[in-house]
Amino acid sequence: MFAIIETGGKQYRVSAGDVLDVERLNVEEGATVDLKVLMTGEGENVVCGSAANGKVVKATVLRQLRAPKVVVFKYKAKKNVRKRQGHRQCYTRIKIDEIV
Repeated sequence: MFAIIETGGKQYRVSAGDVLDVERLNVEEGATVDLKVLMTGEGENVVCGSAANGKVVKATVLRQLRAPKVVVFKYKAKKNVRKRQGHRQCYTRIKIDEIV
């Protein structure tokens, strides 16, 4: 059985036992979260829209982590204008426990 969930403005196709990194969730490690289900199904039997409103995906937060640093460097040629900036995205690693 699979489900399409939405979190952090992105959609993911998940099934029980999957481990994935999503945009940072403001919860502690080891906590359980319920994620919004957009569509669910198994084989040819697919349910979406208002029929999937009562369903939730239960997931356990494994850890909070950050991606490697991305360096952004901007400059204007012949003007001695340089700007260096770094960015590290925060993620939450979750494990899908069940689709209810």
